[in-house]
Amino acid sequence: MLDAAGVPFEAMAAGVEEEALKAKLRIQALSALGLAEALAERKALSIGGERDALVLGSDQTLELHDGSMLDKPESPEHAFEQLRSMSGKAHRLHSAAAVAEAGGIVWRGTETAALMMRPLSDAFLQDYLAREYEAIRRSVGGYHIEGRGVQLFERVEGSHFAILGMPLLPLLAFLRQRGILPS
Repeated sequence: MLDAAGVPFEAMAAGVEEEALKAKLRIQALSALGLAEALAERKALSIGGERDALVLGSDQTLELHDGSMLDKPESPEHAFEQLRSMSGKAHRLHSAAAVAEAGGIVWRGTETAALMMRPLSDAFLQDYLAREYEAIRRSVGGYHIEGRGVQLFERVEGSHFAILGMPLLPLLAFLRQRGILPS
């Protein structure tokens, strides 16, 4: 998304063990939105050596209609069960981003999108996963709405960029405010 928006950046791996951090944060009983925010902040702060650079961290959580959260599917069977559980129901994607500078957070942004999945047959899900599992196995919820995953939905409300994983428009506004992007 940053590249497509013309934002200069250097990608670096966050210095956090995401699953361990997520488990630790869940003990704190954070909401799905709070968890996305905390993960984004920790990722941004984990790149400590870049003192004179802005460091962006982002994360996304998927909150089911009952308030529970889903993680990335561990197998095609797990993806099938996740998608079956969301069939015919609404869920929310919370996307959070944080920017760190000199060891502190200087900007935070979040956006939430509501997605209504259409009723899905087992045959449809099996075919979808046979075609798409390798592409979606690292995606919370087991879909990429920018591809064949769009066929899973009957209604989407909210920012397309939040669904893709980042509150991009608020981030771009911050970068313009800081003079990094032209206004």
